Amino acid sequence: MKLITGLGNPGKQYEHTRHNVGFDVIEELSNRLAIPLNQSKLKGLYGIGAVNGEKVLLLKPLTYMNLSGESIRAVMDYYKIEQEDLLVVYDDLDLPVGKIRLRQKGSPGGHNGIKSIVAHLGTQQFNRIRIGIDRPQGGMSVPDYVLGQFLQEERPLIAQAVKNSAEACETWLKKPFLQVMNDYNQ
Repeated sequence: MKLITGLGNPGKQYEHTRHNVGFDVIEELSNRLAIPLNQSKLKGLYGIGAVNGEKVLLLKPLTYMNLSGESIRAVMDYYKIEQEDLLVVYDDLDLPVGKIRLRQKGSPGGHNGIKSIVAHLGTQQFNRIRIGIDRPQGGMSVPDYVLGQFLQEERPLIAQAVKNSAEACETWLKKPFLQVMNDYNQ
């Protein structure tokens, strides 16, 4: 079974904010793969389906960003999912808006959701798709920035990044992650 999780915060006030771009990718995948997010347990909202004969679990942790690892660990333990079968999608301040970058490992780089996952898995070695949201300008605080909405001119870039990320996730269901990295890291 493969687990694809997007990071974000639950609640209407956080929908489509910079920090919730991971949730947006899971919603996109849910529609593309016809896997409804209809189960609410293990501290998350998720759905299970089959793609190319393999079980796929799409997860939105409902623990709030900083505790994402709790839900991911619980789901992995319950469904006996191996680390190499995990793919995490999340926002990244260090990439320009709309740029995506795939990696197999790396430090959390200040991202509290990733810090939580590393703490709960005991390793930095897991597949990830980072979606660029850029850094705040003009002295805005990072928390205010990441919990804010995208600017009008950024929306088409993010919409495309969400589509590209969902496509990369779908490709990973057919090919090794290293190959997917080569295809999508332009």
